[in-house]
Amino acid sequence: MTETRLRFPPSPTGYLHIGGARTALYNWLYARQTGGKLILRIEDTDIGRSTEESIQGIIDGLDWLGIDFDEGPYFQTEFAADHAIAARQLLEKGAAYKCFCTKEELDAKRQAALAAKKPLGYDRSCRNLSAGEIADKEAAGLPFVVRFRVPDRSGNIGYEDKVLGRIESNYAEIDDFVIVRSNGAPLYLLCNVVDDIRDRITHIIRGQDHMTNTLKQVLLYEALEAPLPVFGHIPLTLDTKKAKISKRSHGEIVAVQFYRDNGFIPWAFNNYLALLGWSAGNDQEFYSKEELIREFSLERINKSSAIFNYQKNDPKFFTDPKAIFINEHYLRTMEIGKLGEMVKSELAKEGLWNEEYSTAGRDWYLDTLDLIRDRFHTLKDFTTLGRAYFADDFTVEEKPLAKNVLKYQELQEWLPELADRYEQLAEFSLEETERVARQLADELAIKPGILINAMRTVVTGQLAGPSMFDILVTIGRQRVVRRLRDIGKLFTKK
Repeated sequence: MTETRLRFPPSPTGYLHIGGARTALYNWLYARQTGGKLILRIEDTDIGRSTEESIQGIIDGLDWLGIDFDEGPYFQTEFAADHAIAARQLLEKGAAYKCFCTKEELDAKRQAALAAKKPLGYDRSCRNLSAGEIADKEAAGLPFVVRFRVPDRSGNIGYEDKVLGRIESNYAEIDDFVIVRSNGAPLYLLCNVVDDIRDRITHIIRGQDHMTNTLKQVLLYEALEAPLPVFGHIPLTLDTKKAKISKRSHGEIVAVQFYRDNGFIPWAFNNYLALLGWSAGNDQEFYSKEELIREFSLERINKSSAIFNYQKNDPKFFTDPKAIFINEHYLRTMEIGKLGEMVKSELAKEGLWNEEYSTAGRDWYLDTLDLIRDRFHTLKDFTTLGRAYFADDFTVEEKPLAKNVLKYQELQEWLPELADRYEQLAEFSLEETERVARQLADELAIKPGILINAMRTVVTGQLAGPSMFDILVTIGRQRVVRRLRDIGKLFTKK
């Protein structure tokens, strides 16, 4: 049985965007499901736009997603000799020919065809030049391109697309297309086929924007006497206005690095990407790696374009709410030790990591994450919304400050009094901290909620969160007492 071999061949002319990442993921899933191989091939023949920064950005993005490769990265420029040999073979066997038409001549023919309302394709005027005519033109130093000689056949040429079904076109509708530029450089159209033949690619899963080339590439496979791979063309990812997503139009929100840098969990983002154009035919939304590898199929990829439904979200940036929703699920349900490793990286970036969290304080650290994660959206929230658990320089949000603190001037006396009572407790426990707070509220003849809500704001800076008394015990007596006594500075700032 032939080994299943797939490839992901990005052009390093920019970042890895979510459309490319989704294509890479689908290739990876199919390779892993079939026990096949996945090859990373950097198609860097666009010298003017390809950059080392883009190459590294693509590799870093794939590494973050956990999309690993069995071979590569290969670089297309390293195989220029292969491309030139294939072009020469096609010329020698008569499957291609030299075309000496100038750009001006081609433009004039196009205008004449438009005026006469005739088809705009190349008129094949160089297709049947004699050997002598070709020799004369070359001797005169005339530049030429190499065109593929589309067979003079009746009927249709086509292939079975694993996503879209049968795709075909009449031979007569396909132009004799250029495969080598006038400077002698083979075009991507040919290079791509030659590379796929050399790498023994059996399945090509790529975006629908490549479909304009596929029938031409089928002809190249035939002419090069190579087996035709299985094709599957994925509908494009569009924005809410049905325009193709791009950095120019949408900025960083379509870059994989944006999600990495804003605290998304790698597998959660893979889960989101998988559902951006595919479903198992049921209502399941969350898939483990093993489940997705088992359930994925090319036939279940949607035939219509996926919509990247970006809009403003709670984490203060634009993205698809579905991406946030899936990330929240993983953040709240994943094994706490694994989450701890991810949050450690975020804390370290902000200078909040304490090595005790890996040793004597590990239980406290993991218990704290488990306590606060239910209301968080991304890993970044642990260093922003959750900063008060790890440092004293946290931000007190304006809304709870106004609602729960500044409207009660007496809190400048009440909370320091509560701090004194907390400091004197024999046991700083859930039961005792709640009893003392409620007892003080009774003595002051106020609702307990006034003290409790004020404590939440002063101790955490937040309007909502876990049980207040869970918070107090977790943050610890010493820091709680200090923060309650410092309430005056919140009034001073105003």
